[in-house]
Amino acid sequence: MADVQPLRGLRFAPEIIGDQAEVITPPFDVISPEAQAGYYERNPYNIIRLELGKSYPTDDKLNNAYSRAATTLAEWRSKGVLSQETDPCYYLYQQRFTYGGQQYTRTSLLARIRLEPWEARVVLPHEHTRNKDKEDRMQLLRACATNFSPIMCMYDDPQGRVRRLLASYASQPEVQVVDENGEEHLLQPITDPEHIALIQDFFAQRQLYIADGHHRYTTALAYRNEVAEQRRGLHPQDGANFMLMALIDMDDPGMLVLPTHRLLADLTTEQLHKLSPEQLSAYFSVQTLDTMSDEKMLEQLAQAGQSQPSLVVKTAEQTLLLTINKKGQQLMKESGHSEAWNNLDVAMVQRLILETLLQITAEDVAAGKNVRYMHDTKQALQTLPDHTAQAIILLNGIPFRQVRDVALADDRMPQKSTYLYPKLITGLVINPLW
Repeated sequence: MADVQPLRGLRFAPEIIGDQAEVITPPFDVISPEAQAGYYERNPYNIIRLELGKSYPTDDKLNNAYSRAATTLAEWRSKGVLSQETDPCYYLYQQRFTYGGQQYTRTSLLARIRLEPWEARVVLPHEHTRNKDKEDRMQLLRACATNFSPIMCMYDDPQGRVRRLLASYASQPEVQVVDENGEEHLLQPITDPEHIALIQDFFAQRQLYIADGHHRYTTALAYRNEVAEQRRGLHPQDGANFMLMALIDMDDPGMLVLPTHRLLADLTTEQLHKLSPEQLSAYFSVQTLDTMSDEKMLEQLAQAGQSQPSLVVKTAEQTLLLTINKKGQQLMKESGHSEAWNNLDVAMVQRLILETLLQITAEDVAAGKNVRYMHDTKQALQTLPDHTAQAIILLNGIPFRQVRDVALADDRMPQKSTYLYPKLITGLVINPLW
């Protein structure tokens, strides 16, 4: 199963960079051009220069964002801005944050993981990938041969073996940083040879489930194969065979999988009528919640979701709590997907409401027609009085075990099913592949 190894990570030297909070960033794919410019200004050693460098109109094949990242990386390593661990180690990485007025701590293990092809079923995906996203990361890998940020993977630890070991390292972090959002990031190397061996042995019997980072994993596989072809083979311990991951116990109390609500717009009068209780009752048991406050309605949705997949369809005129009925279950069984997929509330929205009742195809959704997505529930509710949506479909968060079951069935989640919070920070540990 999974080959999870310690690494000789690169880390910023605090005596050179100053405040570590000034050199970290969120993941590259959530950084706007305005935020990118801000990170450039924040500190001359901000990792943005490596992970998501600026592009200019004069760029060419020899001088571009990727080549500049490679030059900067080499300079920082030679000057000691980035210093490499003497011995391989794991890292305990904790994130302390507040959500919905409640405080959480999420615990992960930073390690380098041997790349395995999808068909080996060691690292399992749950979503499809797009070529556009892969090309950018491939060019950066070719130029720098370095993982500047980890991808997020989940594992199963029902006996809490790794959980207890990591807890023993949690009290005295070597690095403690507060980011721009007030979230705290704590890092502690794990160097004890006995503990390293215990961790390796544990994961040798485990599969891993990608939570966030499918594109980068696919890109790392392609890069590994490309390097192997160029060199006519790779040593098993060559860095190109591995990538940096943050491994999280799927029962970790700080692992939040938030809902992604559906906002519907540009619907015809006929389509709107399909969202009436009479039409929806073809596939769902319908409960009217029109007189309830939004807070009470969300409580009802959460409560219903504890026993079966549930959702709320809300328009300016009505609020309906839906749970699937027998006819709906039968139609889901004919989806061509796995049982795990058929049991997802987001799959029921896609198949029963969007495709069957509203005749909105998957191609329409992919093209951005009729459906938008929003994580913030309050903002989603506000789109109705603001007239930026005609109807909203409110969902519960999906327990990651349901995502795991879809992956185990070799299936893929519907588009925009999972939103993992919080994101991993970039700039604490870097994994060189050479």
